[in-house]
Amino acid sequence: MAQPVINDVRATRTVFSEVIRWIVQVCVVISLALLVIWCFGVRVEISGHSMEPSLNEGDVVLIDRVAYLLGDVERFDAVGFYKDGKLIVKRAVGLPGETVQIVNGEVLINGTVEKLPEYMAYYLVPGLADAPLQLGEDEYFLLGDNGESSEDSRFQTIGKVRRDVISGRVWFRISPFKDIGRITK
Repeated sequence: MAQPVINDVRATRTVFSEVIRWIVQVCVVISLALLVIWCFGVRVEISGHSMEPSLNEGDVVLIDRVAYLLGDVERFDAVGFYKDGKLIVKRAVGLPGETVQIVNGEVLINGTVEKLPEYMAYYLVPGLADAPLQLGEDEYFLLGDNGESSEDSRFQTIGKVRRDVISGRVWFRISPFKDIGRITK
């Protein structure tokens, strides 16, 4: 008669160990999902017209926080940075240690005209970049793609942007549905 009790105990242990294994697996999956979201899923809704035509008002994009832990900001990367507690998206044009100036609508880097991608407009209002603007070792000069409608590093309200306020690189558009896809330079 002792045999059925032993089998019941073994069956209970097996069920218990399966439940524990299942709980551990669920916790691991949830932890990995949260890590992926933290690293690659900072959600930002574009407000205003400063990044047109690349990004339009109302577009929702994701920011990759890991990109700049492993590498440097590159010229023409669309980056998210914090200003007064708000996450803003602009494009990195001037990199640390460079001199930036805007003359007759053209951007000069270290005195040489920089060929801008075709999605970036001329910048008729040079603002702070009217005279050569020297960037420090941890400073960037950021511009909106739409030079006529962008509050960016040309203006005192933004100015030079320090590396420590750059959250990451804009990498994926999740809305609107018709434009879902990877964001490239």
